[in-house]
Amino acid sequence: MRKNIHKLAKSINLDYRSIKLRKLIVECLKHEQRGHVGSSLSLVEIIRVLYDKILKFSNKKPSLDKRDRFILSKGHGCLALYALLYDKKFITFDQLISVGKFNSILGGHPEHFIPGVEFSTGALGHGFSVACGMALAAKIKNKKHKIFVLMGDGEINEGSVWESALSVSKHQLNNLITIIDYNKFQSYGPLEEVSNMTSLKNKWKSFGFKVVEINGHDIVELEKVLKKTKLNFGKPVVVICYTIKGKGLKFAENKSEWHHRSSIDEKIIEKMNLELDKI
Repeated sequence: MRKNIHKLAKSINLDYRSIKLRKLIVECLKHEQRGHVGSSLSLVEIIRVLYDKILKFSNKKPSLDKRDRFILSKGHGCLALYALLYDKKFITFDQLISVGKFNSILGGHPEHFIPGVEFSTGALGHGFSVACGMALAAKIKNKKHKIFVLMGDGEINEGSVWESALSVSKHQLNNLITIIDYNKFQSYGPLEEVSNMTSLKNKWKSFGFKVVEINGHDIVELEKVLKKTKLNFGKPVVVICYTIKGKGLKFAENKSEWHHRSSIDEKIIEKMNLELDKI
């Protein structure tokens, strides 16, 4: 079953909106000339559905108390987040294409002072710990908002993730929805070669979580499942999203060398746009 989900993630066609968001990411790369390419492209649909269909937020009042909280713990995937923040009018287009420039508010990892960003992330693992704290605080104060946290599968090698998972389970934080971008690659190789995270479902079940496995590029399935997670399951929930690293760029898919590129010239940008135009 799990192999079939990953196969479906590879074969699914991207719609116009998903292509448009990827083109915004390419626009960032065009100006910055470097960045986490594969890491951002694998999670576009997850963030898209969250902002389009799930999260309660206000771009005019980013600190609205009743808002849902979203933490991109996998901070190096921030280009996808920036694309959505622009799309939802938290930031301007000039700010979007200024990524990495001197005096820009947008860097290689998201920071708290960016409108719509709840917490500065990048040192992998701690975003989940902070989300756990937010969820516990909301529960103590009897607040009704939800906390969503998105982690990478390489990131969950961190011990702090599993310490937090124990705490989430102990306090039965059913207001926290944990999402994993399960593309099966990290910075220098496949997960099975670096630190094998197979039987991911059983690992999270053993920590007391309700586990849902889905195709992380299927918009309909993502919306259906993530809407259900806003209901009370009576226990913490983790949504394992099977994705493709570099999704949308055939020449970059499932290739560790596209985790991050430190030199992206005009020819590569042109190749990216041509590839997206063919979809």
